[in-house]
Amino acid sequence: MSAAADRRPAVVLVSGGLDSATVLAIAAERGFGCYALTVDYGQRHRQELAAARRVARTAGVVEHRSVSLDLAQFGGSALTDPRAPVPEQPTAGIPVTYVPARNTVFLAVALSWAEALGALDIFIGANAVDYSGYPDCRPEYVAAFEKLANLATRIGVEQGGLSIHAPLIHMRKAQIIQQGVRLGVDYALTLSCYQPKGEGEPCGVCDACRLRAKGFAEAGLRDPLVVGATR
Repeated sequence: MSAAADRRPAVVLVSGGLDSATVLAIAAERGFGCYALTVDYGQRHRQELAAARRVARTAGVVEHRSVSLDLAQFGGSALTDPRAPVPEQPTAGIPVTYVPARNTVFLAVALSWAEALGALDIFIGANAVDYSGYPDCRPEYVAAFEKLANLATRIGVEQGGLSIHAPLIHMRKAQIIQQGVRLGVDYALTLSCYQPKGEGEPCGVCDACRLRAKGFAEAGLRDPLVVGATR
């Protein structure tokens, strides 16, 4: 049994992006044995699933599971509907890349696995500073889900103290990157793009790419994907 398996268990949502890779490193630094969870929700950017596997493999997680939940069958988002263009310029309001109730679905699945493991901790890479304006990335949303989790589960009712950790919620993207670099995160393994090309090359123009570029620039660092580092 690995040393990680002897630690207090936590379920960590890992998408393959910059934020979730950083959150996984933070959870490990805090002493948790990390159970990485990736959701294949029918996203157009399928390469992020491979990125999630790379990130989890190199992070020394106790276990990595990928769960398939086809939200594409419902539509309602440019990230699941191949006919809907991904915006290449900033838009007003909640963008069309918002996937209906995505974080609620993800957290519900993470909560189910956490309860089965006897884990009282779930980590998510939600951010409400440098982000696209999604309603399920706000602090009040995370707090509300935590309250629900403690009301709706046996482990919450009998033991209490079930926590939803969102350590990036108030951080700028540059701060997230700096934290990840300090923790040894290899950002060459990650993928943030909503419409990657070829084998996963970022498009450089979608909202996720713009936020990532802004973060690296403000951190005074080079994005390894942009400079062509190998993965």
